[in-house]
Amino acid sequence: MVRPVHAPNHPGQTPQSFSPDSRQAWMRLIIALLIGSVGAVGMWAVVVVIPVVQAEFGATRGAVSLAFTLMMFGFGLGGVIAGKITDRFGIVPAMAISIAFLGVANVLAGLSSHLWQFVAAYFLIGLGTAATFAPLMAEASHWFERYRGLAVTIVASGNYVAGTMWPPIVSWGTQEIGWRYTHIGIGMVCACTMTLLVLVLRAQMGNDKVRDHANAPPPRVDLKLSTNTLTVLLSIAAIACCVAMAMPQVHIVAYCGDLGYGVARGAEMLSLMMACGIVSRIGSGYLADKIGGIRTLLVGSLAQGFALVFYLFFDSLTSLYLISAMFGLFQGGIVPSYAIIVREAMPASEAATRVGIVIFASVFGMSFGGWVSGIIFDATGSYAAAFANGVAWNALNVGIVVLLLIRSRMSSVKTGPGFAT
Repeated sequence: MVRPVHAPNHPGQTPQSFSPDSRQAWMRLIIALLIGSVGAVGMWAVVVVIPVVQAEFGATRGAVSLAFTLMMFGFGLGGVIAGKITDRFGIVPAMAISIAFLGVANVLAGLSSHLWQFVAAYFLIGLGTAATFAPLMAEASHWFERYRGLAVTIVASGNYVAGTMWPPIVSWGTQEIGWRYTHIGIGMVCACTMTLLVLVLRAQMGNDKVRDHANAPPPRVDLKLSTNTLTVLLSIAAIACCVAMAMPQVHIVAYCGDLGYGVARGAEMLSLMMACGIVSRIGSGYLADKIGGIRTLLVGSLAQGFALVFYLFFDSLTSLYLISAMFGLFQGGIVPSYAIIVREAMPASEAATRVGIVIFASVFGMSFGGWVSGIIFDATGSYAAAFANGVAWNALNVGIVVLLLIRSRMSSVKTGPGFAT
């Protein structure tokens, strides 16, 4: 059997009555999904308003895309900070800080009179959004053992539920009341709705507000790598896959506008992409429970590269709808797979922090990918080279995942039969 690495016990703490995979665990999971679905609005609102903000401030596409870049940087940095807060004090305090940031920052975005103010506000929005992703995934991994992969991907789907429901709403609000009042309204909705949901989650957790990791299931995979080395490898892989992922997600709205189809069509494609991504994320969680996180990550990465190639050759309205749906179905489970691998191979007491670091790397890749795609567009006048750039980065990701898969198979052979990724 693979030698488990046990999380350290903490003297003076008593075992908790909470049971993994229980009805209470599923109730917590539903609430966490709703929190993520509301709190991730900023990640998609900026994509929808890029064209109108560019027109109002008379800026280049690359300059406006910087708002997405800094938002994602804040999202990644905030994930590490919120992860440490979650490991130390629990998920509820981390969520309270998130709510405050989201409420204030969206209002500031709506009141911005210069582009740099809008960009700075989106950095704060990224910080606020962070607690709704990596820390929530890590926390949910402690609530489940048998269905851990499925649980992690369900929580991660909150990001895509937001991507499904918010772009049409933001697009409508931008057309009817303007992007400024739309952002102010988003801030108010986030503050009120998320506060209620976090209070319900707190009631569900009871005295479990400060997380005791002693009773969390231990790691079940040994890759014969130090925790730091594995974190670095996963971080590089995450950067590579998300540079590739960013091109369609960040620029599909602007791309449709440039092709003459209109930004509303692009918003519909983005919504369709995210809806298909929900199916992909939940399906990948089920798959990860069967074959492990590394194999699931490899499947998703290969499929994402396959879908990106289609963008290079087809740009009719119908084909873009179909390719966007396919892209969502193929790539949705990639990022949550990193969280699953962390929990399969690292101690529970470090989960939120380590997941936060890897997700930071992934959002760095997403932010860099979104920015560099805008720069490539400005330099070439089309998105063809940007799609090709994404394919190349995706190939790097596949190489690293294959390396981890080989190590997992070698470890399995050396230690005998057992669960391996």
